[in-house]
Amino acid sequence: MARTKSPMTLEAALPAGGKPTLKTIAQMSGLAVPTVSRALNDAPDIGSDTKVLVRKIAAEIGYVPNRAGVRLRTGRTNVISLVMSTEHDNHTARLISSVAGGLQGTRYHLNVMPYFPQDDFMKPVRYIVETASADAVILNQIEPNDPRVAYLMEKRFPFATHGRSKWADKHAYYDFDNHAFGYQAMEALHARGRRNVIVVAPPLAQSYAQHLVTGLRSCAERFDIKLTVVEGATSDNDIPKIVAAVHAALVGDPTIDAIATASTTAAMAAVSGLEQNQRVLGTDIDVIAKEAIPFLKLFRSEIITLSEAVGTAGEFLARAAIKAIQDPAAPPMQYLEVPQGR
Repeated sequence: MARTKSPMTLEAALPAGGKPTLKTIAQMSGLAVPTVSRALNDAPDIGSDTKVLVRKIAAEIGYVPNRAGVRLRTGRTNVISLVMSTEHDNHTARLISSVAGGLQGTRYHLNVMPYFPQDDFMKPVRYIVETASADAVILNQIEPNDPRVAYLMEKRFPFATHGRSKWADKHAYYDFDNHAFGYQAMEALHARGRRNVIVVAPPLAQSYAQHLVTGLRSCAERFDIKLTVVEGATSDNDIPKIVAAVHAALVGDPTIDAIATASTTAAMAAVSGLEQNQRVLGTDIDVIAKEAIPFLKLFRSEIITLSEAVGTAGEFLARAAIKAIQDPAAPPMQYLEVPQGR
């Protein structure tokens, strides 16, 4: 690690305005300004010891890169945008946190761009691409023929998805195997002797909802179990709407003996709906759900659960987005998580 001159103290190195710059780090480390810049940008020709030293000094003095300057020099923003609907569930905060964690220690910063359910969900994606306000985007709530994915592929703009489109073989993604979850869920209910199952499904336009229902239906046909998708509510709706839909389904068919759900919120609402019908959870009716945090068994120990690692998903998507930026010609990072029972 060659130094150009003797290191200086922070007081001596700070410019008159008091805001740390690349020159400040260079003077404190004894390195040249270009070396400091390349170290902060993780250049492959800079040694690991130099990178550690430069990043340590940058963190200690509170150095923040001038994004306008970075953009002028490199054409990049060092920003990755997570585009999400304001209609969220208990997974949302965990996904945001895990994506941010995956970017920690890199030069990239996370920007969360929300849109309302009634809005055109193409609008924030077009804005990011047309204004070059981020280097990559991460999307969720993926549809099979998702126009956002088609648009980003056409524009050759780096992205990663939480879920799979029909073009999944061509882009980065992390997905939970909802088909396997559906099949395993129905196997568990069959083992408990259940014969008439309803499912509070996600919006059926989304890929994971279709995978879930297909998995449930495949196993239901194998064991000759009746399967019905609840009408009037999805797992994305608020609790009162799900409770009302489950209550109505149970009133309409008292022989229903199991409920499959796609979220923690939907599972809790389903329990409320069945208890309003004087049904006994775990005795004459079962509820099975997937969850990211082990909470449901604290709510009702009789609920059957399978786990989904949303924290792992966010970290993977962060790394996948970075790879899409830095090495667009390489095969995209892809992962399909298989559900685990509890």
